[in-house]
Amino acid sequence: MTNLRIGHGYDVHRLVEGRRLILGGVDIPWERGLLGHSDADVLVHAVMDALTGAARLGDIGKLFPDTDPRYAGISSLKLLAEVERLLGEKGFAVVNIDAVLLAQAPKVGPYRPQMAANIAEALGIEAEQVNVKATTEEGLGFTGDGSGMAAHAVALLEKLNED
Repeated sequence: MTNLRIGHGYDVHRLVEGRRLILGGVDIPWERGLLGHSDADVLVHAVMDALTGAARLGDIGKLFPDTDPRYAGISSLKLLAEVERLLGEKGFAVVNIDAVLLAQAPKVGPYRPQMAANIAEALGIEAEQVNVKATTEEGLGFTGDGSGMAAHAVALLEKLNED
């Protein structure tokens, strides 16, 4: 059996007034934020699902249910650190992560290095192991009309020891 595992994560959240916009752990000044039980960091949620998928840990809905008051308003970076702990228990190390944010606005280019650094820090890896991209959808769909944001992530894990 190979020692490498790949996982894909996807998440989506609605944009609403009266919420902060947190992406990759960065508080981005904007008139709306993402709706969710936690801080609704759609980018980190996609990364977590990619990691949990690669390690066969289920998904973040299973690990951190939105019915649990412990997770109300919690930083998704704290949840990501918990995912890292679970990966370590199963003998996995993160090789790299590639993530893309789908949003019409705001422009996030200046924040991308900090997003990658935040994700890497939560996982105990180097920022060079995390790539964060962003794209618009040319005005199409819910991300294009500005009613929501989505993110995809792919993660590669290496199994360091056998169970």
